[in-house]
Amino acid sequence: MFKNLFGKKQAVSKTIELKAYATGNILQLEDVPDPVFSKKLMGDGIAIEPQEGKFVSPVDGEVIQVFPTKHAIGIKALNGAEILIHIGLETVSMNGEGFTSHVVEGEKVKAGDTLVTIDLEKVKEMAKSIITPIVITNSDDMESIDHLISSGSVSVNEEVILRVTSK
Repeated sequence: MFKNLFGKKQAVSKTIELKAYATGNILQLEDVPDPVFSKKLMGDGIAIEPQEGKFVSPVDGEVIQVFPTKHAIGIKALNGAEILIHIGLETVSMNGEGFTSHVVEGEKVKAGDTLVTIDLEKVKEMAKSIITPIVITNSDDMESIDHLISSGSVSVNEEVILRVTSK
């Protein structure tokens, strides 16, 4: 009897919505001054030029990668979308200086959970740019990636910026 009450797995929707993972201004990937992102070599997505140093999970899912330098985090969403948040451009050379990770690999996260905080001024000073792309690295496995906001400002965990549907 209890198995029938509590044992049911919740059906996972093929479509997920990604909320703003930082407060700042939206940029199209094509406008990111790094060809790996602007040519969508890693996948489709969008970018935010952050106004503060807090980055949160855009979706419910599982942290699948925390780079040792803390400049990038991978999350697997419930529909299978693999999401990479890359904080700043050419920030790997900072070796984690100015970055504080708040999650570990394998950790379950909810939309709005803090992933990483940074010293924004230090990153502005030491990196090529603070522009922070978000990319669906398995874009080819997705049926559609809809850009819901193409410009303007967004607030962390408020606006839905992307809608991703798996095949």
